Amino acid sequence: MEISGIISAIIIGIIIGVLGRLVVPGRQRIGVLWTIAVGIVAALIGSALANAFDVADTKGVDWVEWLIQIGLAALGVAALDRSKARR
Repeated sequence: MEISGIISAIIIGIIIGVLGRLVVPGRQRIGVLWTIAVGIVAALIGSALANAFDVADTKGVDWVEWLIQIGLAALGVAALDRSKARR
């Protein structure tokens, strides 16, 4: 992977992670780095799921792929917040 791919993955991870945090109600007790990590993982898994369901390559903006990625990020943020709350 080239440096531009790594930088774009981090930027997309930030966007997806922040949007995932906005979907989850209340205050989350996770840091910025965890948000980015959850966003990157959600973006990768969401892209794979969108490709599997054949909704990734549409004309214009891939809204279904974005919704899948944001939903996965919200689940990841909520799960990580819940696991940190138990400690």
